[in-house]
Amino acid sequence: MPDRRGSQLAPRPSQLSKVLKRRKRPDLIADRIRELIVAHGLAPGDRIPNDWLLPETQEASRGTLREALKILEFQGLTTSKTGPGGGVFVSSVGADQAIRLLDNLFLFQPPSIADIYAIRKVLEPQLASSLAGRLSPEAFVTLQETIRLYEEEPKTAEEEYRQRLAELDFHVELARHAENALLGFNCIFLISLLRDMAVCRAIYKEPNPALREAGLHYQISLLRAIKAGDGERAARIMHEHMKAAEIYMLERAEIPRRGQSGIAHQAAGK
Repeated sequence: MPDRRGSQLAPRPSQLSKVLKRRKRPDLIADRIRELIVAHGLAPGDRIPNDWLLPETQEASRGTLREALKILEFQGLTTSKTGPGGGVFVSSVGADQAIRLLDNLFLFQPPSIADIYAIRKVLEPQLASSLAGRLSPEAFVTLQETIRLYEEEPKTAEEEYRQRLAELDFHVELARHAENALLGFNCIFLISLLRDMAVCRAIYKEPNPALREAGLHYQISLLRAIKAGDGERAARIMHEHMKAAEIYMLERAEIPRRGQSGIAHQAAGK
């Protein structure tokens, strides 16, 4: 008999690997033009040489080349202008646009809450520590104004939801001030993933005064540590905050599944 253990143990291809395998001719040409932009040191606003965009240069039909240019424009790397002085120009990709594209990658197969918090528990304490003693007075004002959005107890489910999002905005605002741009970007991206997940949206709408008070305590303590320049204490507070948030989110996410499991058992018993 054939040994099936190998097939059972073989890892399933990730969503990312599936996407990377679907490479068509326009994608390859778009990659080639991108490499030319990098190799020649073109900057945003620079015009892409016309000879790079000729069908004979790329050994492709005009239709295929048009598709490649559409891909580059969709990615935010180029922009087209018509009329005198027109052409294809290098463009810069904004962080918000890049995050939205990454969000779409995981939109229908999102990571688990545990996966997200496993990374947040590492990155956010690093972020907090890196900001200690470095935030400007203006940054503190912005963060304090964000906290004021959820100081008062919400009166409706919609207000509860807005306050939970404002709590996430506090972390986004912290990440915007990161000296390490890659660290800040990844922190914001993980928060964006949480915002998109249906299970998280449902949890954010649940009334929980104790959670709000705990969040306020952590964030006020965190700002005090950052203002005092105590990076070690700031990292410790943020790690405790992330651990508490993870426990809460995982517990609340499990409740609907237990309910569905109980209904399924009842239905099976009938």
